[in-house]
Amino acid sequence: MDLKFRVAARIAKPVHDVFEAVVDPAQLSEYFTTGGAKGRLETGATVTWDFHDFPGAFPVHVIEVVPDTRVVLEWQATEGEAPNVDGGAIAEVDYRTRVTMSFQALDDGRTLVEIAEEGWRENQGALSASYGNCQGWSQMLCALKIWIEHGINLRADMYR
Repeated sequence: MDLKFRVAARIAKPVHDVFEAVVDPAQLSEYFTTGGAKGRLETGATVTWDFHDFPGAFPVHVIEVVPDTRVVLEWQATEGEAPNVDGGAIAEVDYRTRVTMSFQALDDGRTLVEIAEEGWRENQGALSASYGNCQGWSQMLCALKIWIEHGINLRADMYR
């Protein structure tokens, strides 16, 4: 079994605006990284993201950025249930997963954003972690959509 997933959403803004809302740490901090983001997503950079539901900033390794088209990231894999899910426990392991974000301008002026993550080992803890990340990326797309289209921070006070 190959543990991977893909989520997608259509956002009613031009591709450049949507792309910038993801790569710019000030904007990302407004709707997704509830504890803040530091560093612009640029090829070869290592930035930090912090989330109130997973306290403590952690590194995000930027593998590739193609403006208005694609962002490829790697970060530390985890295995197990998130602490905010039935008091679960997460374990860091000695490998990374890869996240690919794709941005496509649509004919009607909207942007299709797809986020895929892959690279977990094949075990129950990794399966649980992949489900948690799938939930997180789905939330990110919802939060991005409502923030960039309507200026609302969907994740505000969700985890505190």
